[in-house]
Amino acid sequence: MAVTAAMVKDLRDRTGAGMMECKNALVATAGDIEAAIDHLRKSGLAQADKKATRVAAEGKIALAVSGDNRRAVMVEVNCETDFVAKDENFISFANAIADNALKQGDGDIDALMSSTIGDNTAEEARQALVAKIGENIQVRRMVGRSTEGVLGAYVHGGKIGVLVDVEGGDEPLARDLAMHVAAMNPKFISADDVPEDVVAKEKEILAAQAEDSGKPADIVEKMISGRLRKHLSTITLLGQPFVKDSDLTVEKLLSQAGATVQGFERLVVGEGIEKEQINFADEVLQQARGR
Repeated sequence: MAVTAAMVKDLRDRTGAGMMECKNALVATAGDIEAAIDHLRKSGLAQADKKATRVAAEGKIALAVSGDNRRAVMVEVNCETDFVAKDENFISFANAIADNALKQGDGDIDALMSSTIGDNTAEEARQALVAKIGENIQVRRMVGRSTEGVLGAYVHGGKIGVLVDVEGGDEPLARDLAMHVAAMNPKFISADDVPEDVVAKEKEILAAQAEDSGKPADIVEKMISGRLRKHLSTITLLGQPFVKDSDLTVEKLLSQAGATVQGFERLVVGEGIEKEQINFADEVLQQARGR
């Protein structure tokens, strides 16, 4: 059976695959549209498996928030290049994944990939996107927060996402705090939350630095205590200067508002992934070659 342009267009509209992939699938299945769809799905799985070992350290933090603003989920969806991270198909997939994660309500990635996007599972949609775009795409992790207070949610440039649970404040305050956490990256809420082993390690480092000063032991001890307090203020939310007003600590800001922070989550795209070193010219060349 001859493969016509109308048949190729029909298959492309139904699958989203490229023109040549659709034509080849129709040729391979003698013009049978349904068989061609199966062919493309199998081909997509093979391509997804082949690309799965390639480093995917770029991508997007996708956010979904409930209608009452009491629950929110962030999902990190990775790809290989920033070019693809800005692709509408990739963004649409990431947002659909986040919406499903919010409905699911737990942190089970396997269950999330079994949820449905349109007529397919999320995993099938991922495989189809790999086949269409030509890059390794992975749903890496997700975090969520629910609150009886106010939830601050903020995503910066699609690359850094933050959720902050605030009790006693309002939505503008919660959002400001989320922006602060995005910018300043505190590790803990307060000095009381810093684990003892982290404090002990920092004391050890500070002691070694102070002993080289040649000052008396009592002075050295004061130096260590002062430097430790300063270090703890830099890694704790309450101790940091507020990003919008450096004359005001976050602790003072919360005190003025009669609010407390119950917890926060922060995700950064590619965090902890060893990134492949590649220049822009190579990236464009790879895209042109359909790598």
